[in-house]
Amino acid sequence: MTTVEHAAGATGASERVGLNRQSVSGLVFGLLGVALIAGVAPAISGADRRFNFEPPPDPAGIGFHAPTWVTAIGVLLVLTAVLGFAPPAARRWASPARLLSAVALVPLVLVLSLALSDNPSTNIVNLFNESLVLATPLALGAMTGLWCERSGIINIGIEGTMLAGAGIGYMTYATIGDAQSTGWLWFSILISVLAGGLVAALLAVLSIRFGVNQIVGGVVINLFALGLTGFLRSQVIVKTGITTGVGTSEFGLPLLSQIPVIGDQLFRGKPIYWMMYLVVIGTWVVMFRTPWGLRVRSCGENPHAAETLGVNVVRIRYQSVILGGLIAGLAGAWFSMESQARFEDNITNAAGFIALAALIFGKWTPWGAFGGALLFGFSRALGTRLQLLGVEVSGFEIPSEFLQALPFVVTLVVVAGAVGRSIPPAAAGQPFHRSR
Repeated sequence: MTTVEHAAGATGASERVGLNRQSVSGLVFGLLGVALIAGVAPAISGADRRFNFEPPPDPAGIGFHAPTWVTAIGVLLVLTAVLGFAPPAARRWASPARLLSAVALVPLVLVLSLALSDNPSTNIVNLFNESLVLATPLALGAMTGLWCERSGIINIGIEGTMLAGAGIGYMTYATIGDAQSTGWLWFSILISVLAGGLVAALLAVLSIRFGVNQIVGGVVINLFALGLTGFLRSQVIVKTGITTGVGTSEFGLPLLSQIPVIGDQLFRGKPIYWMMYLVVIGTWVVMFRTPWGLRVRSCGENPHAAETLGVNVVRIRYQSVILGGLIAGLAGAWFSMESQARFEDNITNAAGFIALAALIFGKWTPWGAFGGALLFGFSRALGTRLQLLGVEVSGFEIPSEFLQALPFVVTLVVVAGAVGRSIPPAAAGQPFHRSR
């Protein structure tokens, strides 16, 4: 077979793979759409439901007829499936239609949740705010991974770094400030941040200085943090008798918190929550708008080429990993001194691994990773909301264990769907040795 025939065969194979993938996604949307139109919409309650925009007693909101909404979304899904099988001239609309259909799944879940519960209404602005709050440690963890992997170091130890920051910070707060003093609270948050940087420095030494496999190094960090914080809790925190304390206080942003209906819900929050936005914006500005950020990215793509241009690759990688550790330490402080004001074993509950999934989902970009964190935060908030609504299917209430597992199910689905289309930095995970 000639080279031309080989090339033609390869091209044809890739086209068939692309067509199959598009066809499969269209088939899934189509089957779901038909199920919604023919099966779900006729079976759910036809009583009017309401999305509220503010708390009782007299909230503004919008009413809707659940079967009509379900039918409309089903029609959209079927149309998306048809476009997936359409001729090439019309197929250019298939990708926007799939995106729109994916977004429509969010109101679909909310509509079905209300239709399958005895509650006539739910506050969706509050749900969105809860999603943002729960996305705080995930977004911070994703920024940690972004700094590390953009410089060429894979960081599986985000979970352990967060956990160490949470445990060491709260131990400091309990032993020095009795978990009550505002001044010692901020000092303890600083200790959390520094503890995260110290743990990240250990990962940097293992990966950069000694060339340890970066995946193995991250696992070591996670196990070390789990054992260390467990020891600190049992031997220090519990013995002080101060297992709970006073966390950070909520405040509203000037002017924005005064906006009618949504201001008091969306623009009030606690300090680390607001710091999360500063970290995301700062990461985007520094990494993509400054010379130092360009050096970081060059070290993750082609470190030897960067070295020939005078970039100190080793120093850049140390700086990036430690910076990421400081951010992860702040995420740990959110758990123990803002969200719960106490420390329990494994308080982070796999948030570091979900943050990695958000990073992959966001294709190693700050805003994409933030979007992924918001998606996972929404899945957690939704699980809690479904519990409160008491959603029932054919008289059977959905078990709370399933709702608690919802964020992890979303993680699996997102990673399975995004990994094949996300391309990490070319040199991520590869040890670097100076040429001179």
